[in-house]
Amino acid sequence: MNELPQQLVNGLLLGAMYGLVAIGYTMVYGIVQLINFAHGEIFMTGAFGALTVYAYVLPDGTSMWVALPLMLIGAVLVAVTVAVGAERFAYRPLRNAPRLAPLITAIGLSLALQQAVWAWYPEAKSARTFPQIDGGPFHLGNVTIQTGDIFLLAAAPISMAVLAYFVMKTRTGRGMQATAQDPDTAKLMGVNTDRIIVIAFALGAVFAAVGGVAYGLKYGQVDFRMGFILGLKAFTAAVLGGIGNIYGAMIGGVVLGVAETLATAYIADLPGMEKFGSQSWADVWAFVLLILVLLLRPQGLLGERVADRA
Repeated sequence: MNELPQQLVNGLLLGAMYGLVAIGYTMVYGIVQLINFAHGEIFMTGAFGALTVYAYVLPDGTSMWVALPLMLIGAVLVAVTVAVGAERFAYRPLRNAPRLAPLITAIGLSLALQQAVWAWYPEAKSARTFPQIDGGPFHLGNVTIQTGDIFLLAAAPISMAVLAYFVMKTRTGRGMQATAQDPDTAKLMGVNTDRIIVIAFALGAVFAAVGGVAYGLKYGQVDFRMGFILGLKAFTAAVLGGIGNIYGAMIGGVVLGVAETLATAYIADLPGMEKFGSQSWADVWAFVLLILVLLLRPQGLLGERVADRA
């Protein structure tokens, strides 16, 4: 029990990362009802975009306090470019096609992006070291926070606050809400739905890029396969919170992260459960939680926000 505060903080950090990626899933699905399974790879390309800036653009020995903002810009530019390109050339031609077609396209795009990063970084066959911020760790009672986690603790709430303001207070944000509710009526009211959809993809990519940088800072390495499992968990978080619900995506991510961390830390202490508490079982418990929530509350924790377009 003395470790409980530390495990809760670990779960909160992991869940915040899931939530940042889950926002992209839920925004795109809420507007065009597309499950963009390539979004995990957009998260991955953002991390490699940041690494590219540090390794090939900045001079050797650049302080991370100077490099980090530039790396974040590089991550966002790469992720947004990939996401907008995917929308324009892969998804838009299939917008009126049967739903299975864009779903299969998303899976294919996911594999293509993995191979593209592998080709760009031949040494990415193994994990690439990600630069770290000097200093730390920091201690608060029984809780230890690594320096890389400070970025995530600050980025997640700031990102959510900016997104909430954008969606609720700006003209484009209201256009996004209208398009999500009824795209045909929104178009008749003068809303450029194509532009709104592109913005949704771009915003989701921005949050994925922030999550990619946070992942590199937290774990100290990035890998061209890192987006697959984390993308699935982020999608799980979006479903947990209520697909189409922006705030639900972050809450679902936090719930998933805390549950996964606590299960990994404590389930091995139960009689007969010793082998089920290893890190290799963390992914299993995440999906067990999803199944339980879908059985007890299929609409998610905060409820879905998706218009019925049948």
